[in-house]
Amino acid sequence: MKLHDPRPNPGSHQLPRRLGRGHGSGRGKTAGRGTKGQKSRAGGGIPAWFEGGQTPLHIRTPKLHGFKNRFRVEYAPLNLARLSDAAAGTLITPDVLRHDQLLRDQKTRPMPVKILGGDDAPRGVTIHAHAFTRSALAKLAEAGSTAQLISWPDGAPISFEPEAKPEPKRRAKRAAKPAADAIEEDEPAADDAPAEDDAPPAVEAPGAEEEAETKTADESESES
Repeated sequence: MKLHDPRPNPGSHQLPRRLGRGHGSGRGKTAGRGTKGQKSRAGGGIPAWFEGGQTPLHIRTPKLHGFKNRFRVEYAPLNLARLSDAAAGTLITPDVLRHDQLLRDQKTRPMPVKILGGDDAPRGVTIHAHAFTRSALAKLAEAGSTAQLISWPDGAPISFEPEAKPEPKRRAKRAAKPAADAIEEDEPAADDAPAEDDAPPAVEAPGAEEEAETKTADESESES
């Protein structure tokens, strides 16, 4: 056996297909591309997203249309108007609200409860909820009721202080800036008056000494 004698096993090596080599080759003329059309041209082709001319999927799918916060907490809202019939001394909890069917159906997905400040607040009641609006807290305090914040989902009480509404920046600047009429010019005090020692020395006019000597001579002659 010589080096040029080994051959691959029959069928293990397939010769490449030679296209466009005449009619006798079996792949002449159109070379297996069919007749005419976009696919038969050199360099032609249809992109993977092409759907025959209709709006492609990547355009039909919403893209950059708004923003959805993944950490947003969705509450079951409830206005104070729905609790106006509650008697004084009543304890209102989320379980009581669900039992009285004051909340929307939460069988599939329970949600925390948020009290809104719509209409008047009931008097002398205690409300346990997971969130309160500022208007609801103000109305409950005015009506003598108690608002207790609880955690989600265990419902443990949370101690909190209602946040005061921040003052607008413009008003804060105006309050800090003193009025123009209130500014008075400071009058110099008596201590600030220049002292006599600090006064500038008097400057005598030229020839004043000669006049003084002449007067003294005249006075002496008159006496004699």
